Amino acid sequence: MAKISTVEDPEWTRRYHSADPAQRAFGARAEVRLRSGAVIVDELAMADAHPLGARPFERKQYLEKFTEHAEGVVEPVEQQRFLTAADGLAELTDTGALNIVVNARVLDGAPVIPDGIFKS
Repeated sequence: MAKISTVEDPEWTRRYHSADPAQRAFGARAEVRLRSGAVIVDELAMADAHPLGARPFERKQYLEKFTEHAEGVVEPVEQQRFLTAADGLAELTDTGALNIVVNARVLDGAPVIPDGIFKS
């Protein structure tokens, strides 16, 4: 992580803040410089699942992605509790209900990173 730098691009910032949905973009550009000196560049303005992306998601796909990523990490009853809270977001009074409880055995097996991922 110490070899990674982030540089603001004014055009990406403009697009991010654009009021025009056709201009608004939440993507990024990445440049990777290899030891050989070669540079790999790629960018993506919209996630494929974004409404303006290559393959926009519908609710069904978001639910499938959530349950796929939560499998084995969040108990099914907790997944359903969270989804019910999210479904009632307009009436939600306790935003803490949007926090997900992860299985203790998953947390117990997680590596301890004392300095975090952004070591200096």
